[in-house]
Amino acid sequence: MPLSDTPTRVLMTADAVGGVWTYALELCRELNIRGVDVTLAVMGPSPSPEQHDEIGALQRVTLHAQPFRLEWMAEPWDDVATAGAWLTELESRVAPDVVHLNGYCHGACPFRAPTLIVGHSCVLSWWRAVFAEAAPAEWDRYAREVRQGLHSVSAVVAPSQGMLASLDELYGPLRHARVIANGRSPATVPECKEPLILTSGRLWDEAKNVASVCDVAPELPWRIAVAGPLAGVDIDKISSGVCTDGVRYLGRLSGPAIREWMARASIYALPARYEPFGLSVLEAAQARCALVLGDIPTLREIWGDAAIYVPPGDKAALRQALTSLIEDRGRREAMATAAWTRAASMTPRRMADQYYETYSELIRERRPLLSLGAV
Repeated sequence: MPLSDTPTRVLMTADAVGGVWTYALELCRELNIRGVDVTLAVMGPSPSPEQHDEIGALQRVTLHAQPFRLEWMAEPWDDVATAGAWLTELESRVAPDVVHLNGYCHGACPFRAPTLIVGHSCVLSWWRAVFAEAAPAEWDRYAREVRQGLHSVSAVVAPSQGMLASLDELYGPLRHARVIANGRSPATVPECKEPLILTSGRLWDEAKNVASVCDVAPELPWRIAVAGPLAGVDIDKISSGVCTDGVRYLGRLSGPAIREWMARASIYALPARYEPFGLSVLEAAQARCALVLGDIPTLREIWGDAAIYVPPGDKAALRQALTSLIEDRGRREAMATAAWTRAASMTPRRMADQYYETYSELIRERRPLLSLGAV
């Protein structure tokens, strides 16, 4: 157990599926600068060769990966239990000062170190946002396991106040809860933008609502590029790299590749129904894209007056918002500058500073319990 309030070792969970990987890498990189060694325990689909290279570029991160099904996948519970035993054994070997979980269910594991959960999203809030109703009974066990995890840890973190409020409403009341916004390192931005609208996400994902952007494409003077996997799409009608009805489908892209497209695009559109934070929106803002976003509380919270908002189900409003930016260069550039300015505060350094202080608080709070032999 730690002898000071300063964290030097962290056990962190992650998956290699989406935004959590990017978030974890940014945080690990900054924690390394602060002298913190991170053991990164990855579950779910195995990291790609590119992701292994990203970890290899860090000096103080050790990767452990196991293909356990994640808690939101079908019939995951045997794997969740096995993964819990794996994490507990890993903690006993690593002896971290803090356990940082980017999932919920393993919060109930008997870790000796103070433990926090970061709520990046959840099935119940996703279901409510997408379908405007409570999740069906098949998710009852998921709800119980998530609630138990959240109520077993020392602190709960969310990337937005809106996401934290959802967790508190669905699983609360939560204690020791706080908001730490995500951060992202900016990429190089070219001086000249193209007449191009970019969107990204799975085409079948009703939460991201990328399909609505494609639907309005034939009525716009600019072409639209869609970055994201084509699974579930009629490949007879859509071929990666081919422009169809004003839309160019790029398929799944690497992180650097999608940021290159953001650097080219003048507008980034994501009329999302559900987005607890939105790393892709942050990346687009850093690339000086004007933002057209779904009118939901979390995105308004994060972007304020630096974006144009449309009701996620209103394609006419989406078409009008995009058209207005296409036709008014001055407004488009002003909105792009507003987004870029707002994004400037969302740095990995600021994010890591807040996590580092949170870790230190948890260590300080744990010490009296240790002296009493309660842990």
